[in-house]
Amino acid sequence: MESGEEKARAYLKIEGRVQGVFFRASTVEQANHFGLTGWVRNCRDGSVEVVAEGGRKALEALARWCRKGPPGAEVADVQLQWEQPRGEFADFRVRR
Repeated sequence: MESGEEKARAYLKIEGRVQGVFFRASTVEQANHFGLTGWVRNCRDGSVEVVAEGGRKALEALARWCRKGPPGAEVADVQLQWEQPRGEFADFRVRR
């Protein structure tokens, strides 16, 4: 996170062909690269949910990555909601 940058929290719902293509594992790699905390999980409807906290620029970079996803993913839509950070996460992981 850049100095002076405010912390933020993002909720993302990624729809399309996003399960069975290493989306969750790749999201963990990306989030760690951007210095974010939070989680990613598969949903019963075939989508993937992400809750991440960190610097707003890093969160925006993660959201951009989610619009493409890993090789093999076919992202149809990404919903992004900004929320107040809660500081509840120590790292970024897959939630089951």
